[in-house]
Parts: sequence; structure tokens; C-alpha cells
Amino acid sequence: MSDLTNIARPYAKAAFDFAVEQNALAAWLEMLVFAAEVAKNDQVAALLRTTGIAEEQANLFIQVCGEQLNAHGQNFVKVMAENHRLLALPEVLATFVEHKAEYEKEVTVDVTSASVLNAAQQDKLIAALSKRLQRKVKLNCSVNPDVVGGMLIRAGDMVIDGSVRGKLDRLATALQS
Repeated sequence: MSDLTNIARPYAKAAFDFAVEQNALAAWLEMLVFAAEVAKNDQVAALLRTTGIAEEQANLFIQVCGEQLNAHGQNFVKVMAENHRLLALPEVLATFVEHKAEYEKEVTVDVTSASVLNAAQQDKLIAALSKRLQRKVKLNCSVNPDVVGGMLIRAGDMVIDGSVRGKLDRLATALQS
């Protein structure tokens, strides 16, 4: 997986830069989502592994994608096929999405709480996190009764443990010291 991520990085960056230049981020995202799903298909992946000729791989892939790829998307597929990198398309998509989120100053925040957060609580949390992170915040809320109370917030590398379980664990650790 790590190898595919390293392989995907320059392709994703090139696609992202081109999409920004052409003011076509949404279109490129759609194309990459579709192409990544095609690349994940077991039958297509098996064909890509066995078919050694880049031109055949590209033509097959473009035929499967059909109208979902515009001319630039087809050229992108051809370049990836020439280098036998079509199987890395899911990682290209993931890296492209990261670039897009950074460009649009957006962050997805995972919030785990003991009970379901209502709309007002979510709005208040979005406002506070937007101010702290200086980004547009999209919440991904989940419920875990083990949290007991409060919430656990994860945004990239940042973790805010405001849960009762976390406080109890820190207190137990402090008492044992």
C-alpha cells in the first residue's frame, strides 16, 4: 500500500495542479472517483495485471470509463498506462482529495460522543473548530457509549480528548505515578 501511495503522489499532484489551472476541480474529482472505482474492480484489475502493453491497457480502461472521462482525463489515463500505474488510481484519488481539501481550506473532523449530537450542538462545535483550525469544518459524527460523556475529536494529527473516559484514564495514570 505504501508503494502505491508513493507512486500515486506525483500523478495526483499533476492532476490537481492541472485541475486548478483549468478551474475544473469538481470535474477532475468526478473523473478520478469513477476511474478509481474502475481500477478497484476485480476483473479490470486482473486484466491490468496480465495485459502488458500500455496502449491496450489504456484503451481498455478508457472503453470501460466511456463518457466519464473527458479528453484530459483520457490523456491522464494514457500517461498512467504508459508507466503501468493504473492500479494506483485509488491512491491517486485519495491524494487528490487531500490536495483539494488543503486548497479549499477544508478539514473533516471525526467526533465520537456518548450520545447523538443535535443540530445546535453540531453547529456550535463547527463554529468553535472552524475558529481554532482556521478552516471550513465538516463533521463526521459517531456514537460510542464507552466515551461515557463528553467527546473525542480527531482532525488529522490533532486529537482533543474531552471525554469522561479520557479524563478518568488520565486521573488513574496520575494517581499511579
